[in-house]
Parts: sequence; C-alpha cells; structure tokens
Amino acid sequence: MRVITSSAQIQPQSTSRIMMIRPVRFAFNAETAESNKFQKASSAENTGEAAQKEAQEEFDLMVDQLDKAGIDLHIFDDTDDIYRPDAVFSNNWVSFHQSGKVVLYPMMAENRRVERRPDIINDLKKDFKIEEIIDLTYFEKQGKYLEGTGSMVLDRRYKIAYACLSPRTHQEVLDAFAEALGYEVVAFSASDENGKPVYHTNVIMCVGDIFAVVCLEAIKDPDERQLVRSALEETKKYIVEISLDQVRHFAGNMLMVRNDKSDKFLIMSTQAYDSLTTRQKDNLSDYARLLHTDLAVIEGNGGGSARCMMTEIHLPRK
Repeated sequence: MRVITSSAQIQPQSTSRIMMIRPVRFAFNAETAESNKFQKASSAENTGEAAQKEAQEEFDLMVDQLDKAGIDLHIFDDTDDIYRPDAVFSNNWVSFHQSGKVVLYPMMAENRRVERRPDIINDLKKDFKIEEIIDLTYFEKQGKYLEGTGSMVLDRRYKIAYACLSPRTHQEVLDAFAEALGYEVVAFSASDENGKPVYHTNVIMCVGDIFAVVCLEAIKDPDERQLVRSALEETKKYIVEISLDQVRHFAGNMLMVRNDKSDKFLIMSTQAYDSLTTRQKDNLSDYARLLHTDLAVIEGNGGGSARCMMTEIHLPRK
C-alpha cells in the first residue's frame, strides 16, 4: 500500500453534483439476472407497465428528497425509442473525475451497452470542463468487463479502487483504468453464503471520507480480507462492518454526497436503512445525515439500489 501524503487530502471524496437518469422502460432484465443474484422475478403486479410506473414514482421521490437536501442534481430522461431496462443505473457506464477525465466502461449485458449516451456527456460539457474521454469499451470484444463504480468503489482522496473480481469485473480492465487515472487497485474475491460471486463491489462496500461500510464476511480468503482492512485503516477510515444478511438488503449500496453548504449525507434505500442496527445507524450518523427512500420495485426488478442510481460529477466547473 502506498504511503499516505498530506496532498491526498486535497482531493474531495464526495461531491454535491449528481447525475441521474429517469427511467422510461424500466423492467426486469433477463440478460443480467444470471450474474446478479439480487434480481428477483417479481409478482405480476410489479412487472411490465406496473413496474415502470412504480419505478418512476420511486425515482421521483428520491430526486425530491435529494433536491430538498440541497444536492445539485442533473436529471436526464431516458428515451423510449431504445429499450434500456436498466437505464436508471447510470453509474455503470460512465464516471467523471476531478482531472476533467470521463471514463466509458465495457458492460457485460449487450442490452446495457446502449445506455452509453454521448448526448448526455455533450450536455454536461456546457457546465463542466471535460479534458479527455477514456474509452474502455473495446474490452467488450474480448469478453472483459468493468462496470464503472458498480465494479469499483473509489477512494478518490487516495486514488484507490477497491474491486471484487467477478464476471463483470476483469483484472485487465481494472489495470487499464488504474493506469489511465493513476489509481492503485485493491482487488479481491467476494461471495455470498452459497459461494456465488458478488457481482458488483458497491453492494458490499461504501467508502466515505473518514469512514467505510464493508462486508468483510463476504471476502472468504483471510489474506485478501486483511488486505482490504489494512487499506482502509491506512487511509484512516472508521470501519462499519455489515453482515451478508444486511448485504442482501442493500446495506452496502450507499453513497456519501454533500450539498452546497458542505453538509454531508449518506444516501441509501429504506430497505438498507431498516436492516441496519441501532448502533450502526448511530455510528454512521456521526459522519453524515442518513437519508433513505423506498426503492423496493427498482431493487427487486433491477437488482440495484440507491448508490447505483447516482453518478457522481467530480468534473471541474467551467
């Protein structure tokens, strides 16, 4: 692990600017279900048009909550001309960085690749400086994937990318990301009680500025578990451990954000919040105000939660 320098503290871990995509054709995506054990084929009343309507209501309630908290939101509507059942999970296809770099990611499911929208990036150029677009999508032809800040949980202050390897997170693409952005990779394997690989790192881990939520229980190899713990401790994070049962309720799928007054918020779903113990809530409340929204339909059909719906904009303003 690198030696921590005081200059690392200059890089902010959180941002007050968030991009979100309002769903138009949200649905259970059969192409992603094999590798995402969080997806559940819902009952009839929560599929098809009903799922879309309820997902949109959940999305709007979350946006309203974030807006009232003073978060700078950049909301884009999905379009109905192309079928994008997972468009609401925008953090998988793009990430935005303080250096002015934008990264486009290779995605495993073919029907998710159409989520990448140059028009959104062009729109953001009106307000933000974009110095370079790093396109890693060529890895798709090699069958190698890295699904953005789903596959990686970034410590932006210390430029560390935590990543559990899975069919959606390939070491070679991780290395390409690290080289292009100057990150160090902390890679490991993680699985559930049945030995099934965890599909995305951000369902078992959240890194804040001076805290981290992590399911160390999911990391079965003791050396890898210690590697992750050591990296967090060396970067002076207070560790809040969660269980595999809490992971199933999306307790790892959180994101710390700020508002224009630099107040800190930890965003999660109501299911995630309810799964936390009183002590965990008290500990996390020391670092940020906890905000939660009911995302049951999005979680059940999509297999992702609050963090997956938010793409951080760390680009410098013009």
